[in-house]
Formats: sequence, C-alpha cells, structure tokens
Amino acid sequence: MNNHEHAMQLLPVRYMEEYRRTAFGHAEELRLRAGRRPGFICRGTEHSLTGDVLTETDLFRTMEKATGASVHTAMGEIANGYISSKGLRIGICGAAVMSGGEIKGFRNISSLAIRIPQEHRGICDRVIKELFALGYENTLVISPPGTGKTTALREIIRRLSDRGTRLGVIDERNELAASDGGTARFDLGRRSDVITGAPKDAAAMILLRGMNPEIIAMDEITKKEDALVIRDIFGCGVGILASAHASGTDELKSRPIYRELLEQGIFRHAIVISLEKGERRYRTERLS
Repeated sequence: MNNHEHAMQLLPVRYMEEYRRTAFGHAEELRLRAGRRPGFICRGTEHSLTGDVLTETDLFRTMEKATGASVHTAMGEIANGYISSKGLRIGICGAAVMSGGEIKGFRNISSLAIRIPQEHRGICDRVIKELFALGYENTLVISPPGTGKTTALREIIRRLSDRGTRLGVIDERNELAASDGGTARFDLGRRSDVITGAPKDAAAMILLRGMNPEIIAMDEITKKEDALVIRDIFGCGVGILASAHASGTDELKSRPIYRELLEQGIFRHAIVISLEKGERRYRTERLS
C-alpha cells in the first residue's frame, strides 16, 4: 500500500469513492475537521468533498486506524501534537490535557491534518548542480509550511548519497524515509544510514560515534535543543544539511535560534522554496 492509498484508507468509508475520483494521487494533505466536510490540499489550495459533515467520532476512528487500534500507545507523540502512521504525519488539534504546565494529550479532538509525503525526482537538479559542483557546503532548505521543504530535502539527500557521500539521516518523525516495518518507502540513496523516531540529540550522537558520516541531514530545526545539536555536529567537523520554516532568509535572520547559527557561520547556503501560481520555485542564497 502506497502513501496515497494509506491516506485514503484513513478516511471514513463514506468519503472514499469521491476522494478516489477527485483527489487520489495528487493530494498533498487531507484536512478533517469536526462539523465540516473533509478537505484536501493540492498545489497549496484547499478543496472540499461533498456529503455530510464529519463528527468527533469520525476523527477518533481515523486515529484508531492510524495507530492500529492502539491510540494509547501513541500518547507520547500525541502530546507533541501529531502521530506517525507508516510514513504519514497526522497533526492533531483539540482540547489540550495539561499537567505540570505541559501538554499531555488531547480530548474532544476537533481537527486532523494528514500529510501525504511525496517523492519527486529531479526537482532540485538545477540548484544541486549550482551549489555542489565544487563540493558540499552546509546548507539549509527553507520554505513556509506545506511548500515542499521535506520533499526537496529528501531529494537532495538521495542525490548526494548516490554520488558517493555517506549521509547519516535523523528522521525524527519518519517523514523522510517513511519506513514501515524496517523498509523505507522512499529512496534516500545508496550511502545513507537512517535513524527514525529518535530525538535529534540522541540520534546525532549515535551517528557520530558509530556510523562515520560525512554529512548529517535532519528535517525542521525548530527549538534551542536542535540548534545545540547543529553546533555539536559542526564542532565534530561533519557536514550539515537541514531545513527550517521561513519564507526567506530575511525572516530566518529575524529569529534568535537561526540568527545565532547564521552568525556563527555554520550554514553557507540556503535553498529557498516558494509557491507561485501553484508551482514550486527553487532559488539559492549565500548565507556566509
């Protein structure tokens, strides 16, 4: 079962036929909201299916399908606002259950966002040739949410790996490899070693100590702990390939976490992705 098929199977049965006719194979996300009809996103635009509205029970049953009827076993992920299911990431909204000032879970689930990872070979050929013709320098992939950042990162990993570079890949949310039962759904190249489901700090130490990577790749630098991992890797003389949410380098420089990394000269290049009239555009920028 591929990612599109798996995503469709998470829908309530009454919507599957219309979804197969109208969105199967090209939807990038499914959006399920209690009291609303299901939606799907294609090329940055959200469309709605017809029929009756979703209930909270529909959303909970989707979560049961995604976790193999074991929602309780995914509570650690749910506390972070998502669950992983065979390479799909499912974002969750609802009434937060708090304890000690931290979110421990959700009740009264109100929304689910099912991201469907894609593999598009060749999308970064021009920028890869432009940036890395004379050798690799640390690079950030930058885009707003939902603009193809993870897809581009996956393709860059594959290209670098297949041309002879050893990569250690930290796939914290299992979106890059989309592993299922130890088998990766997406090709990350012949010389990539992947750790899934582990936090970046622990995974980085395992890769540095045991796998001798030339580059360590990771998705979504979002917090101070991620920046500390980046600095540790840099201090070991290993290359870094990572991604971040931003519309461009100016926005990136306005945020303290990223500004410190840029001021330290850790990243030399950025690949910036934008969506223009439904088409993704890729450009490069020098950072230091």
